[in-house]
Amino acid sequence: QVQLVESGGGLAQPGGSLRLSCVVSGDIFRVYTMSWYRQFPGRERELVAQINPGGAPNYYVDSVKGRFTISRDNAKNTVYLQMNSLKPEDTAVYYCHKRGVGVPPGWGQGTQVTVSS
Repeated sequence: QVQLVESGGGLAQPGGSLRLSCVVSGDIFRVYTMSWYRQFPGRERELVAQINPGGAPNYYVDSVKGRFTISRDNAKNTVYLQMNSLKPEDTAVYYCHKRGVGVPPGWGQGTQVTVSS
């Protein structure tokens, strides 16, 4: 069973930075479209950023454009979310997600990001 394990969440001050990582087990990471979602309390998950198998980002939600960067290292089976200029409204649980043709989608367990002074 493919597993997705996130890390890198925590507490940051407004204006600060965090980098989330998500390691995916298995040997076909390179074919997955990878995404980061976040979930605010009482709300559904929203797509934050997405990157195609070749490493080109193809989506950012408007609220993070210019501040967050999604990237991937196919040799390490890892996708990253670099979050700069953090705001209190970025506080949420962040999840990584994988999807690919002919394979089941999957979610990580989530990592809490809290932005507060």
